[in-house]
Amino acid sequence: MPDLADDAVGPEVLRSEVVFDGRVWDIRRETFELDGSEITREFMDHTGAVAVLALDERDRVLLIKQYRHPIRMRDWELPAGLLDIRDEEPLAAAQRELAEEVDLVAETWHLLSEFMTSPGGSNEVLRVYLARGVSAAPEVFERTEEEAGIERRWVPLDEVVDAVLSRDVQNSILAIAALSAAAGRDRGWSTLGDPHAPWPRHPLQR
Repeated sequence: MPDLADDAVGPEVLRSEVVFDGRVWDIRRETFELDGSEITREFMDHTGAVAVLALDERDRVLLIKQYRHPIRMRDWELPAGLLDIRDEEPLAAAQRELAEEVDLVAETWHLLSEFMTSPGGSNEVLRVYLARGVSAAPEVFERTEEEAGIERRWVPLDEVVDAVLSRDVQNSILAIAALSAAAGRDRGWSTLGDPHAPWPRHPLQR
């Protein structure tokens, strides 16, 4: 085990209830015992999500821009989606999102990065996959709501990294994925993982 690693902890949960039943995710209140103290916390109870960094043969990343109401902005992002289909493998969800959001399929898939988006207030965990050998999907999907106005752009990876470092793009998934991809590329892609690897940090997998 590496010296620098997060530790899994299993405190006794005394009470757990959904206090807000939302359209996409819920707010849960839990009371648990930790180091002899009884603590109550509320957090977003999230399904988890996946995202795809599609990289072409010219080292360009496929970005999408779409409207996000909480921030009142159309921000640059990666194709991504919730793990909201029961028993769907995360890799299959990523492949589905790539096809549904940007009408693409890919020949090769690797695990690029995995992170917790806001551990103080949400149990959301997210996996980003690196997809290469991309081509047009056999089916073109109809998109509605915010996705109806999606803008697509292929951007060199180094330019994406520059935009992250200059704070011109601030989507957290895009930032982490772009920096991970650049670092992985500099290491000869030795950092990539098995796309089918177990996901023990996902709360639904424990």
